[in-house]
Amino acid sequence: MKFDRLAPVRTPVLDAFRPLVRAVSRLYFGLELRGVEHIPAHGPLVVVPNHQTFADPVLVTIPIRRRVYYMAWRRLFQVPVLGRALRLLRAFPVDLDARDPGAVREARRRLVDEDAVVMIFPEGGRSKDGTLGRFHMGAFRLAASLGVPALPVTIAGGHESWPPGRRLPRRGRITITYHPPLSIDVAADPRAAAHELAERARTVIASALSR
Repeated sequence: MKFDRLAPVRTPVLDAFRPLVRAVSRLYFGLELRGVEHIPAHGPLVVVPNHQTFADPVLVTIPIRRRVYYMAWRRLFQVPVLGRALRLLRAFPVDLDARDPGAVREARRRLVDEDAVVMIFPEGGRSKDGTLGRFHMGAFRLAASLGVPALPVTIAGGHESWPPGRRLPRRGRITITYHPPLSIDVAADPRAAAHELAERARTVIASALSR
């Protein structure tokens, strides 16, 4: 499968407009960020949030003052304006309907060569009803194979503000919780470690959704 390699972006749009994005999000969504002290200041990191709205990648990134790359559904890059915006935000495409070795190689390169942050939504797409969906294993296999910690993130209230089928979000209250990073047992079998990591991440994310 052919992979669309992207040219590196020196200064993403979000870096320039971060204060404005945060201010507007607080005003419109009542955005509350919890547990930001758990975000590692350095070292490779896989961020694994649940997925509720189109705005999730931007909202989750607000307190992460590091180089962040995003794994996004390949079909979104085919939408002219949206595709351009995704590239400016350092997103790279992945085929959610099949294994995509090109996307995995890109993610590994960013983590290993740059000690960067890669954000992957393990549900694959937005929740249709606000509940936590089934997790795909790709993000956790990636973290386990490299011995990279995973940072679970819970997004609550997003579905009420911007459910699938609604063109524009309504005012609401969104809370994003950053949980302590989950480490990997490098001595364990990578396959078993990935499944254990996925279960731990899902449990932690679900615990904050139920509050």
